[in-house]
Amino acid sequence: MIIPRTIRRMKEKMGHKSGPYAHLFEPYDGDEVVSLDCETTGLDVKNADIISIGAVRVKGNKVLTSERLDIKLKPPKTLTGDSIKIHKIRAVDLEDGIELEEALEQVLAFVGNRPILGYYVNYDIRMLDKFIRPKYGFGLPCKAIELSHVYHDIIKWRMVGGNVDLRFDTISKKLDIPILERHTALGDAITVALMYVRLKYGDPPEVG
Repeated sequence: MIIPRTIRRMKEKMGHKSGPYAHLFEPYDGDEVVSLDCETTGLDVKNADIISIGAVRVKGNKVLTSERLDIKLKPPKTLTGDSIKIHKIRAVDLEDGIELEEALEQVLAFVGNRPILGYYVNYDIRMLDKFIRPKYGFGLPCKAIELSHVYHDIIKWRMVGGNVDLRFDTISKKLDIPILERHTALGDAITVALMYVRLKYGDPPEVG
């Protein structure tokens, strides 16, 4: 039986309302979001592992690059040649990586109860929840902000009768935001943060 996310979240909140992570379930009323990205060994959540996590805070119209996470984990057994072709991260590059448990603690402390921003952000949240839930008894309760939805909602009225291209590279080009170290967790997190700020506070993107 699949438990709807809202019901599961309510149950988890009740179960942790007096515990050390109760603050994660409190409504957020600030002006920050956390742009987050995970590099993984595959696209199948069930079988993939996380190899790096990048995150940066956004406060209003500012990307706070000094407040960031740049985590490398110890190489998992699922790190194969196919995944290396995409993110260019080899086992040798992860020799100084930290244990997954420490990485999860850092993520929970850094994100807190702020909204999580990302490109295909639900995939990153599901990957983290895959490891967070068995250890802590809950999944990330934060609100999720999908960058491609923000982009689509802003320009859809200008694309009547046409399709909106939601590819990462296209959105970056339309917003005139350079892609920083594509397929690195921190690089993608910062690029998404910059695109989000442009969408929320800058001029509408050109279409055509």
